[in-house]
Amino acid sequence: MNLSCDPKDFRVPVSGKKAKPLKLEKLPTAVDKLYKNKKDYRSFMEHFTDELSELQRVLYAHGRHSLLLIFQGMDTAGKDGVIRHVMSGVNPQGCQVHSFKQPSSEELAHDYLWRTTKRLPMRGHIGIFNRSYYEEVLIVKAVPEVLAGQSLPEGYAEQARFWPDRYRDIVQFEDYLHRNGTQVLKFFLHLSKEEQRKRLLSRADEADKHWKISTEDLKSRAMWDDFQAVYGECLQHTSHALAPWYAIPADDKRNARLIISHILVEALRALPISYPEPDQKQLAEVKRVREALRKDRKK
Repeated sequence: MNLSCDPKDFRVPVSGKKAKPLKLEKLPTAVDKLYKNKKDYRSFMEHFTDELSELQRVLYAHGRHSLLLIFQGMDTAGKDGVIRHVMSGVNPQGCQVHSFKQPSSEELAHDYLWRTTKRLPMRGHIGIFNRSYYEEVLIVKAVPEVLAGQSLPEGYAEQARFWPDRYRDIVQFEDYLHRNGTQVLKFFLHLSKEEQRKRLLSRADEADKHWKISTEDLKSRAMWDDFQAVYGECLQHTSHALAPWYAIPADDKRNARLIISHILVEALRALPISYPEPDQKQLAEVKRVREALRKDRKK
């Protein structure tokens, strides 16, 4: 069962030195529905979660590769919901989710990749970053006061090469991860400003969602254009062949979950993983265990 779309349609192009600036407003926040109705959507999701569950078992058994999923997006873009629904069939023993919020004093005393590097998935595992080291070229770039708290060497942050350095650091870091067996999949949940308004209003109107909202949401919303600009620059400079960005239309939550599920399953299918073939020693061990258990039943 496959969706009537090509995941490549949502991939952010790998840009060259002469590429024009990426304008997020030119990327869709909505596409035609990929499901007929709620029942059809659930059927697709059940299929994807079942296949993902099986592929994760193979990944875990093979033990030489890992998968890192990165989710970024504006407030209310649906990152939590995607993680909850798409990964619902995955064995928790082989999957860890990490949310990165305001850094601690200890984290600020280290380089900016330190706190996320500690949370990278082990071989055989799937790691999920709800926000990530990309915050260092997003909110840190949009809100200068955040950068000021990082105690960097004097004068470095004012140099013209500072942000290009960070983009290059991240690309090289992901190349390094790829060479060492970690496939990185990056999803930007692309939400329209009007859809965000509706979702924030829904939180304000529904009592069981009040805990999700604060005046800080209005402050971030007031900076919408600033954040769109830094997201565009980030995606353009850090979408590369080994770890491209996917700009997922996020106005329809169900569509977004289906597209991401499709991309994830295809990525796992493409990995050179399989259940390990037992050697002669292991086969002999299995034989001894089988014979012992059969004799035990006759007692």
